[in-house]
Amino acid sequence: MLKNKLIVLLALMGVMAGCVSTQQARVDFDRNSEISTSHYKTFAWLNESKVLAEPVDANPVMKVRIDNAIEQAFIAKGYQLVSDAEAADFTISYTMGSRDKVKVDSLPSTYRSGFFWGHGYYGSMVINNDNYVKNYTEGKLAIDVYDVKSHQPVWHGWAVKRIKSSEQDNPSKAIKMVVEQVVAQF
Repeated sequence: MLKNKLIVLLALMGVMAGCVSTQQARVDFDRNSEISTSHYKTFAWLNESKVLAEPVDANPVMKVRIDNAIEQAFIAKGYQLVSDAEAADFTISYTMGSRDKVKVDSLPSTYRSGFFWGHGYYGSMVINNDNYVKNYTEGKLAIDVYDVKSHQPVWHGWAVKRIKSSEQDNPSKAIKMVVEQVVAQF
């Protein structure tokens, strides 16, 4: 009997652990299959500002962090950064942004507190809703790669992530992690 209870308890803990949200970034990419990237060895920034379209409320310190993280991620993949865009095999640029979002959950109270039985033969049953409102910030980073010879887009990778307050206070680690996840897809 104790063994069965232990198995059920471990199974419940496993299910609960699987339901916990880790707030990881959603990462994906799109590739131009008509252009081969197997010969790429060098890269440069597409333009001097590095960012393709800077948001109105851009933080210049944050921009420098992202610039450096993107450069380091491509260098870590074995590509060499060159200063002349015309001499590079490919150029890179990026866009970034964030928006405030609201999530509203409205569930019957019984979903959160359990169901009650035995309300009487013809008794009335009242169902109330519990409403939960969460405000959060969602950030997006998109990195673009262009072929220098054909001047065509080659690759577009992006990440979308809910930004926690601890990451807003110290964003360097989160930026590095998200950039590495996006560039790993290239």
